[in-house]
Amino acid sequence: MVMLVLDSVISDRGSRYAVSGGPCRSGNEATAFVDDLRRRKKFAKATHHSWALLAETGPEKDDDGESGAGVVILRMLERANLRNHVIVVTRWYGGKHLGGDRFRHVQDCVRTYLDHVTPGSAG
Repeated sequence: MVMLVLDSVISDRGSRYAVSGGPCRSGNEATAFVDDLRRRKKFAKATHHSWALLAETGPEKDDDGESGAGVVILRMLERANLRNHVIVVTRWYGGKHLGGDRFRHVQDCVRTYLDHVTPGSAG
């Protein structure tokens, strides 16, 4: 499975974020992608693996307990018009609630990822 992993993108109040992604055509493939990611020792210990995908069959997302994160990723995929590609934002919870900052961190992770795969369109 083709996978781009950008580790240690953001650190805030003990929480750490990474972003990953790759070609994907369905929710089942996205779930398999996240399962592959979780098999990596470091990622197995993460608290959340939120993801979204714009597939031919329509949009799919999973917050994985990080309420609202999937829709943030999905909106950014729509804006970038990136289809058949899953983006996963991974968070290791650091013990302190981040409030609304967590949405900014999810956006920053996705923007960083988009800058790597579609230069100029992450805006």
